[in-house]
Amino acid sequence: MRVGLALLCLAYVLSQFFRAFLAVLSGVLARDIGTTPDDLAFASGLWFLVFAAMQLPVGWALDRVGPRRTTAALLLVGGGGGAALFAMATTPLQISLAMALIGVGCSPVLMASYYIFARQFPPAQFATLAALMLGVGSVGNLVASYPMALAAETMGWRAALWGLAGLSAVVALGIHLLVRDPEAVTGASRGSVFDLLRMPKLWAILPLMFVAYAPAAALRGLWAGPYLRDIFALDTGQVGQATLVMGLAMIAGTLVYGPLDRLCNSRKWVIFIGNAMCATAALALMALPDKSLALSITLLAVIGFFGASFPVIVAHGRSFIPAHLAGRGVTLLNLFGIGGVGVAQFVSGPLFASAAAQTALAGYVALFALFGFALLFGLVIYLFSRDSMN
Repeated sequence: MRVGLALLCLAYVLSQFFRAFLAVLSGVLARDIGTTPDDLAFASGLWFLVFAAMQLPVGWALDRVGPRRTTAALLLVGGGGGAALFAMATTPLQISLAMALIGVGCSPVLMASYYIFARQFPPAQFATLAALMLGVGSVGNLVASYPMALAAETMGWRAALWGLAGLSAVVALGIHLLVRDPEAVTGASRGSVFDLLRMPKLWAILPLMFVAYAPAAALRGLWAGPYLRDIFALDTGQVGQATLVMGLAMIAGTLVYGPLDRLCNSRKWVIFIGNAMCATAALALMALPDKSLALSITLLAVIGFFGASFPVIVAHGRSFIPAHLAGRGVTLLNLFGIGGVGVAQFVSGPLFASAAAQTALAGYVALFALFGFALLFGLVIYLFSRDSMN
């Protein structure tokens, strides 16, 4: 099982890469294919929304088919095939289709690991294990920054994507051969996602799940690149270095969040305080978007660090979900988390275009306001949640 989990972690490295690499390719894709920031926002949003939509069938498949075959099949067809389509793309539409297919391929990877953790490890360890998987897997976030920018400038972005297509296929084959499914649940096994949605304990958690990951993921995955290029005139390599700082902060935040619930004996307040800090940083960027490059990179890093509460929120929701619905439970939470990023990307493109009709700076002010105030709204609802350390 250790080798299998290591392969799932490697697959999650790929998933993190694919959700974040557009930020550093915005310049070369504009030059080679004619993409605009709005095009890339649409493509990025499509990745997240397709990924989110896949969570319902993935949850069913994890409970009924198991993580091994579910992950291997989707990663091979979606991850490998989508990366290959991206490598051959000649229009913005093909970029969007490739990102949608890659979203299908990445959709089961993290949840397969979480399903195994939920089924084979004590509940109190879930947040720590989930954060560790997320933190190690977030190496892909780092590779999608400066190393991807360097690859685009040396071997070319098409060659890099062909290599990623091959790597996705190899990892998928390894998962099929080496991952072991948990034993099937005996006894009560009926139920559906609608049973989960009828649980009042989840109602105050799901709205925060919807908005909490959006600031870090949307900024790191797309908007940080255009923002730093337009406002501070950074080139591709410099954008890669700046986003590398944000990526490192996201990994550090994930690893710090993991054990905090047990150290503080509370999930709710760890999540609330951390996301309040993230909202504060987003609103500070709204107020001071062009004050200085150092301040902007620092605030982006703060958003990355405190916006990494995803595994703890999943653990909070997971604590109320019965064992026979573990697969559908963690994927429902993931649907809200990833779906929120997708919606944010779809909204952010037109919002930016409208505000930027005045100045580019006004466009980025509108974006930071969107992320900051949406997070505050989710936090107000989350105050009514019930704490749990089960």
